[in-house]
Amino acid sequence: MVLPDLNRLSMFIAVAQAGGFTAAAERMGVAKSMVSQQVGQLELELGVTLFARTTRRVTLTESGEALLGLSEPLLQGLQDAVASMGSGAAELSGRLKLTAPADYAGQILAPVLAQFALQHPRVQLEILATDQQVDLVAEGVDLAIRMGTLSDSSLRATKLGQFEQVPVAAPGLLARVGVPNQPAMLAELPWLALTALRAPLSWRFTDPTGAETLVRLRAVLKANSTTILMEMARAGLGGAILPDYMVMGDLAIGRLCRLVPDQQLPAGGTYAVYPTTRQPPAKVRSLIDFLRQHMDAAGA
Repeated sequence: MVLPDLNRLSMFIAVAQAGGFTAAAERMGVAKSMVSQQVGQLELELGVTLFARTTRRVTLTESGEALLGLSEPLLQGLQDAVASMGSGAAELSGRLKLTAPADYAGQILAPVLAQFALQHPRVQLEILATDQQVDLVAEGVDLAIRMGTLSDSSLRATKLGQFEQVPVAAPGLLARVGVPNQPAMLAELPWLALTALRAPLSWRFTDPTGAETLVRLRAVLKANSTTILMEMARAGLGGAILPDYMVMGDLAIGRLCRLVPDQQLPAGGTYAVYPTTRQPPAKVRSLIDFLRQHMDAAGA
């Protein structure tokens, strides 16, 4: 059998990764008709149907799944090998789209990505800052930064670091309701709950001896954004449990107060994730390594 054209094979992989011909064409910067024509020609060469096409969606057939599983890592390895030739070191290039929570993207990620972009000027970064969970394949996202505990088994994950979860409240609120000196007293305060968490009102505190206390809180407001909770906490509406990187400045100037400071909450993790169906290209692997090194240097 004659080996298929590598350009057609790469277009087939792009359609499979993007979930459709239109998205694949946009990602590759070519016309949709060209992608459709080249994939159709590949099907003729192989004598199989690779995609089941309807007016609403495109899905891989059994033959398509088999070809993707075999060809994707091989083609990626070939691309990486070619990229590493020439000067002896790979020059990263092309679009790299990533998503991250809005607060983390602005406060922590932006300066790190700026350093990465300066080191790799041929990489075009596209950043989607949102507190919503994004469908990585459907949105054409190469890498996502996610916080807390991962629950999606369809994603590969690399842990970049961790952060402390800190219970805080404004001085004005504590002046009205009193300062709690033990975890059980936290239940008497009004709280601001982050709906992105699976159990935003149940928290397990650990004291210096290792003794644990489970506290169930009462919410006066729920939101899907830590930025909103931060502003509401500053206004004195309620207490909030927020990442340490968000509240360090406010704690230092007394704008917020740390509650039960002798107690610890479970640390949250920071992860770089990408779909298991996709072999990450060199630029994504390079960014993951860059982020991990930054986190190690910062002691996160």
